[in-house]
Amino acid sequence: MRWVVERTFAWLGNFRRLSKDYEVKTAHSEAVIYLASCSLLLRRLAKSNPR
Repeated sequence: MRWVVERTFAWLGNFRRLSKDYEVKTAHSEAVIYLASCSLLLRRLAKSNPR
């Protein structure tokens, strides 16, 4: 189970904004993580369903 968490952190670490702790408030960090996750999901969906 640990490798799943580590893999997820590695994927999120590819986003420049998440590579360092730039955010002051935790709510901002949480919002950036949601945006990064949505971006990953959309990229995978677009790759799996070519037109």
